[in-house]
Amino acid sequence: MKNILFTFLLAASFIGCKNSSEEKTEEKTPELSINYKKITLDNGLDVVFHVDKSDPVVAVELMVHVGSAREIEGRTGFAHLFEHLLFLESENLGKGGLDKMSARIGGSGANGSTSRDRTNYLQTVPKDALEKMIWAEADKLGYFINTVTDPVLAKEKQVVKNEKRQSVDNRPYGHNQYVIGKNLYPKDHPYNWQVIGSLEDLQNATLEDVKTFFKKWYVPNNSTLVLSGDIDVDQATEWVHKYFDEIPKGTEEIPALVKRPGKVDEIKSLYYEDNFARVPQLTMVWPSVPQFHEDSYALDVLAQYLTSGKKAPFNQVLVDDLKLTSNTTMYNYTSEIAGETQLIIRAFNDIKLDTIKAGVEKAFAKFEAEGISDKDLNRIKAGQETNFYQGLSSVLGKGTGLASYNTYTGNPGFVSEDIKKTLAVTTEDVMNVYNKYIKNKNYIATSFVPKNEANLALTGSVLADVVEEKIVIGAEESFDPKIAATYEKTPSSFDRSIEPPYGETPSLATPEVYKTSLNNGLKIFGIENDEVPLVQFNLTIDGGQLLESMDKLGVANLTAGILDKGTKNKTVAELEEAIQELGANINVYSGQEEITISATTLAKNYDKTLALVQEILLEPRFDESEFALLKNATIARLRQEEASPNSVARNTYNELIYGKDNIRSKNNLGTVSSVESITLEDVKTFYNNYISPSVAKMLVVGDISEENVTNSLASLNDNWAAKEVTIPTYTTPEAPEKPTVYFYDIPNAKQSVLQFGAPALAATDDDFYAASVMNYILGGGGFASRLTQELREGKGYTYGIRSGFSGTKAKGDFTISSGVRSNVTLESAQAVKKILEEYPTTFSDKDLETTKSFLIKSNARAFETSRAKLNMLSNMSDYGWESDYVKDRENVVNTMTKERITELANKYINPNKMIWLVVGDAETQLERMKELGYGDPVLLNERQKKIKK
Repeated sequence: MKNILFTFLLAASFIGCKNSSEEKTEEKTPELSINYKKITLDNGLDVVFHVDKSDPVVAVELMVHVGSAREIEGRTGFAHLFEHLLFLESENLGKGGLDKMSARIGGSGANGSTSRDRTNYLQTVPKDALEKMIWAEADKLGYFINTVTDPVLAKEKQVVKNEKRQSVDNRPYGHNQYVIGKNLYPKDHPYNWQVIGSLEDLQNATLEDVKTFFKKWYVPNNSTLVLSGDIDVDQATEWVHKYFDEIPKGTEEIPALVKRPGKVDEIKSLYYEDNFARVPQLTMVWPSVPQFHEDSYALDVLAQYLTSGKKAPFNQVLVDDLKLTSNTTMYNYTSEIAGETQLIIRAFNDIKLDTIKAGVEKAFAKFEAEGISDKDLNRIKAGQETNFYQGLSSVLGKGTGLASYNTYTGNPGFVSEDIKKTLAVTTEDVMNVYNKYIKNKNYIATSFVPKNEANLALTGSVLADVVEEKIVIGAEESFDPKIAATYEKTPSSFDRSIEPPYGETPSLATPEVYKTSLNNGLKIFGIENDEVPLVQFNLTIDGGQLLESMDKLGVANLTAGILDKGTKNKTVAELEEAIQELGANINVYSGQEEITISATTLAKNYDKTLALVQEILLEPRFDESEFALLKNATIARLRQEEASPNSVARNTYNELIYGKDNIRSKNNLGTVSSVESITLEDVKTFYNNYISPSVAKMLVVGDISEENVTNSLASLNDNWAAKEVTIPTYTTPEAPEKPTVYFYDIPNAKQSVLQFGAPALAATDDDFYAASVMNYILGGGGFASRLTQELREGKGYTYGIRSGFSGTKAKGDFTISSGVRSNVTLESAQAVKKILEEYPTTFSDKDLETTKSFLIKSNARAFETSRAKLNMLSNMSDYGWESDYVKDRENVVNTMTKERITELANKYINPNKMIWLVVGDAETQLERMKELGYGDPVLLNERQKKIKK
């Protein structure tokens, strides 16, 4: 996938309800639905319109009913490959046309994803670009396939293979789902292979294979177009007809796939020694039912009840009683033709998975004996209304939901029926599906264990068949991405090469912000917004990791972690229950500079939710047993990070940037030894010394007035006494005077993680935003950036690369980061070096025009979601900015010149004053890095022994 967060369908169909079906009440459950209009064109294209004029933006989504399930064995990965190809070129937009247009119009970035059953393409744009987007989506469907040539296909194969290396091969437990799929589904089942396909199949794909696949599946009668947002339905309908009507209907019949469950004739246990695992993991998988099946709703509830929260049977047995793990996870994964219920338990270090399995059996026995009560069922359902409204908070979320329901059911409004079925689940239903699909049923069990620790796997497990890619320099086929495709254009009744004009320019409406404070020093920033009946708020206490001492690293994180582990008058289970009964979410977490209590609740339950937050904040339980569990969980996370290339790169890079004596260089979790040494008294001391309203702020967004917010905080004002807190300042070093290459060895890594950069700017520095503007074309503009165009689109070295400035009130860094295939580690670094060297003198008038257009027009999207509004309040409260700071930024953009870009680039992105960090396989890549021209690489860890393969 390009990169997508898909929330609506899960939010709208998973957990929740207002009242138990058993509970007597006069209050009626509201009908949860979305307004829409649907039309079907003569060529079979379904078009769904949803009007939401709360912000001047429109989400455009094209969903095609084809995923990996429509592939055949030996030709896997085609559906996902097309998700990539369709962004590259079309007949009328030209090469890179969609990404270039997205930048010009201020879009969120052309995006997409592929599942077993569908592929979608989506983007949010300012409303004046709607006709342009309809034109572009039509070009995808009707005027694309002629542009795919052998060089284009060869390059994109490399990009997809890099995605697989990044998301599967170079990640702990990354091959687990592959092993499950191969053993849960028969060889000829469409879910036997993974969505991303196999490297071998991708490499063997021919141009003719690809074109045949497209012509069968990418047709109007197999697609849904959704336009959601600030639209005029009549005008949008006219444009849809103009651009889509003449695209012909597909000639091949597209039959529905037959429902077909997984097949497990006998219990099957498999194991695999994982290069990146540091603790063993057990996964147990049972065949279940497809999406929207009557039993799927009860299976959802069962999975959540068994493993979610303090009262969950699996957590009671495996976490609290046996202390074998810090967490258990179970979920019901439903797809169009089959489903599976998965239980995943990652054990503590050196725990045999036979012991975990015995605990699983004990937990199931506990559930069988006790069942699920009406109260517990009601607790699980209580978040439905909140989750539903959260799904409505963006036009993109609503668009994806409408498209999904239409694709799978033919009814965009099926969400109402979906929710009703969830609300109808009874305790008897939950026990019935347990007995029907789980109890005494055959399953697949996988044991993923660290290298050379097969003894930890389940007894009787057989070695799983996993194909590991070898690292070979020069193994990939070469291609010339500059060769232009030659083809005869598809005929049209009008000239489609002319890009449609903009509509009326939307005005930038900055949200109205109120500011006040309490007598105890707590500062309040808020935005009233009644778009949905929700309130989201963050109570942030400055300090966080900055207040730690070097011998107590991780104490801020442990303090945040213990706060929601019960209160003076509530156990953990009772606190969780109180929160869930309100349909609320409350999370406590620590960062480098703060500890935050974050909450989301229905507006009608705001006061009760705030009361629970106050109880968490002022009356923590400080339970010894919970603290021990929290420490064990933190140590387990730290051990897992030791073998994660991305985590290693992040932690190592921070030390190189800030220096080992700067607290900002340290992992927020601490170290294994520091966490082991921290006591509950240490946490109490941190809490008593530093949790104060004098360094705190309350940020509120939602359906509540300033007066009600201020009045609601009276109790907190009276009961939370201020104390003096002095937050230490740490000086960030200057950029190095000369470049140095550093290397951290992770044997057999299929990718090298690159982190190149230097100390740079604070967010409050005059140059900070200007430097971010300068960086847009370099690496901040996604597919419009030079780094992406060269290393991904031009060479196929990486799945993604980006650059940017980070900074707070303290000076942060400029960083270029990427994961590249191992055998082009040097070549990738050389390409980055060349781009940086040339950037100050090659930034063009066109680059400046694109930068200005994106940064100005994208402001129409700046405050659409509650999260965006909270971020705005955070910036104001942290840096003292006024509510119209976006307009100040517009002025920086409008007055930007090429000369200023050159000045900023020379000052802040000089490759000869940078740290060049590579985390990868030293055996094959370390010596090669000498050729970068920055001297011998510095090996940061002891050269690891070659791990058996």
